[in-house]
Amino acid sequence: MSNREPITLPEKGLGPEKVLELLKHFKKGDVDYKESRTWSLVYYLGEEHTRFLLEAMGMFLSENGLNPMAFQSLKRMEHEIVQMTAGMLHGDRNVVGMLTSGGTESCLLPVLAYRNLAESKKRLKPVQPEMIVPESIHVAWEKAAHYFKVKMVRAPLRSDFRVDVEAVKKLINRNTALIVASAPSYPHGVIDPIEELGRLAEEHHLPFHVDSCLGGFFLPFMEKLGYQVPPFDFRVPGVTSISADVHKYGYSAKGASVLLYRNMDYMKHQIFVSESWPGGVFASPGLLGTRPGGAFAAAWATMMAMGWDGYLEQTKIVMETARALMEGIASIPGLELMGQPDMSVFGYRSTSPRLSIFAVGDQMEERGWHIDRLQKPDGLHAMVTPLHRRIVDRYLEDLRESVEYVRENPSLALKGSAATYGMISKVPLRGVVKNEVRKMMEKMYGPDMEMPF
Repeated sequence: MSNREPITLPEKGLGPEKVLELLKHFKKGDVDYKESRTWSLVYYLGEEHTRFLLEAMGMFLSENGLNPMAFQSLKRMEHEIVQMTAGMLHGDRNVVGMLTSGGTESCLLPVLAYRNLAESKKRLKPVQPEMIVPESIHVAWEKAAHYFKVKMVRAPLRSDFRVDVEAVKKLINRNTALIVASAPSYPHGVIDPIEELGRLAEEHHLPFHVDSCLGGFFLPFMEKLGYQVPPFDFRVPGVTSISADVHKYGYSAKGASVLLYRNMDYMKHQIFVSESWPGGVFASPGLLGTRPGGAFAAAWATMMAMGWDGYLEQTKIVMETARALMEGIASIPGLELMGQPDMSVFGYRSTSPRLSIFAVGDQMEERGWHIDRLQKPDGLHAMVTPLHRRIVDRYLEDLRESVEYVRENPSLALKGSAATYGMISKVPLRGVVKNEVRKMMEKMYGPDMEMPF
């Protein structure tokens, strides 16, 4: 039991100036994304673009997408966002969809829809529905499986980190409700064999979702610039749905992803309707009731302001920067890229058991970088954005120094977070890791949470 006094609502309001001062103070412990020190989480294009987003969001700050008849402006923007995204991804006029609160909701909803679709055909009752996914699929799909009681069946990866299509084929059975693949995968930045999987899905009459939350607002522009991009979208006949985040490489404000279905025959299975609630007839296309209007406005405004030319310009910068970083990393003795990344997201690892990649990550963080770790296999991760072009040389210099320092001091693998990550990644009983992390989360969200400052 904590002796700390609980935080209560102030008896007298502090006033706007004092509150804003406190908010600025709170930010002091956050990662420095404005100086391009982060490699995930934030897709920052600078203060001018941020001010534009704030103005667009502010115009619709109080509007609520819950009722499209009350706020027809939001429904218009959502409809146009869906149509523009469908056009980018080679969908025809039958493609339908919605703006969701983010990539996770865009992953949750297809699992719900395709589970309901399978159950409507009475194929799966009373057995548990299953979905087949690559081992590299984003963790949001595991969350969806947990929430909606769908069994996740993981297919192994090939040596190039793409899913093994033959393994997927062998996993299909009468309980299979959907197949999922990535374009690209979050850990390694590679596109799964979408065309092969599409043919497999068609052959077995199964829904097939392409998780392109990362690539949906990037790959079309890469292709337009002349880069080799394998077909991953609605050009592949077997693809029945696609997710693409506007708040990632679409450069909109947080809280905006697009979920598309080839036609309403699929999407209708995620729609919720209550006809007998005393509060009136209620209908919702997604998980949320209230849907913040500011996210609609920021997404629509960003897409309209950027246009094809704006996205092409940013994609060109990102790809040139990513190539420079990947070439630089590959040139450092002791490091190698994981596979051959298809776009601007990649992982890299140590080539020697005597060089702890997690200790290298620790050294990079001591130099001011926010570093993401991978496991199975162990590695470090990077997701490149346009403003990273100004820090390529600095990052590579710090990385070379970090690798050399760890090579000269191998005992660093047994210290700090390197020891923690190294141990966790190698514990054979994954249930033990899960239970310990769950305890950490319970403490973090419990009444005795320790404040960072």
